[in-house]
Amino acid sequence: MKIVPILLRYDYGVKTRGDSLEYKGFYPALKKITDEIYPFWYDKYLPENKEKLQGDVIEFIDHIKPDIVFFILMRDEFSFETFDYLNNKYITINWFCDDHWRFDIFTKYYAPHFTYAITTDKFSLDKYKKIGYKNVILSQWASFGLTENIDFDKVKYKYDISFVGGVSGYRKWIIDQLKKKGIKVECFGYGWENGRVTFEEMTNIFKTSKINLNISNSINYDIRYVFSSLRSIKGLLKSKKRIEQVKARNFEIPAFGGFQLTNYVSSLEDYFKIGEEVATYTTLEDLILQIKYYLRDESSRKRIMINGYNRAINNHTYLHRLRKIIEKLSVNL
Repeated sequence: MKIVPILLRYDYGVKTRGDSLEYKGFYPALKKITDEIYPFWYDKYLPENKEKLQGDVIEFIDHIKPDIVFFILMRDEFSFETFDYLNNKYITINWFCDDHWRFDIFTKYYAPHFTYAITTDKFSLDKYKKIGYKNVILSQWASFGLTENIDFDKVKYKYDISFVGGVSGYRKWIIDQLKKKGIKVECFGYGWENGRVTFEEMTNIFKTSKINLNISNSINYDIRYVFSSLRSIKGLLKSKKRIEQVKARNFEIPAFGGFQLTNYVSSLEDYFKIGEEVATYTTLEDLILQIKYYLRDESSRKRIMINGYNRAINNHTYLHRLRKIIEKLSVNL
């Protein structure tokens, strides 16, 4: 089976931001499914050479003559005319990342131009039906890799609590509130004092932190945060991210041997047993309570960590996700 993945080589197409999730997760998984993978990296065309991009991607794909063309669209990098041309000749797929909040402003316009659409939001399946689109496949984010054969009894912890992810108003507010309670969190990522880390550094942080926090980047309605600044009020009024969604980080933390304490997200229970394979919180007070509990109760923390690890490495990598998708396509082709 020949597959041409159309992907960004670097995070958001910017080399200084480091490797993209497409390069670290999707591409290696596809290579394990078939030897005939011919990637088209389109970073160099952004943002000014979109017109040339249309012709070059068509020429590249027509030369390969693949069975499947696999996209992960970010915005409007490709024209509808390009999609329609390709869709008339090949099986085309797009992984729609943010249907929770972008279906009505993005997906419903783009999905009809693909043979198949992948969604990570089970609540959007009815939305696809309403626009008359039938070839939608429910999947989910996953971990880009895993650490094999971890001896959890020999792990040497470097941090009590860590967080890996870009800074945002709400995330900074949460970290500041924890600090006021005497709870220090080491933060890594764009905008934090420690700065960005590589994928390799990130996986080591997961394994060597007693607690890995996963903090929402969507709208938060905690009245204390909303009225903490004019910026947070404006964010509440303007932001389109009003619905929580399961993220790749939910799978990455356990797959590399970390204990995860995450904000609760609807449908997380479809992938992990809450309280057995992952710990969740709902409010600031709940978060503080659980941090103190799991730092103190090592046996409970370790049990959840190992259960989450086993679930993630056995069910939740991109190889698992993409194999199932390709199997479904093979049945329908």
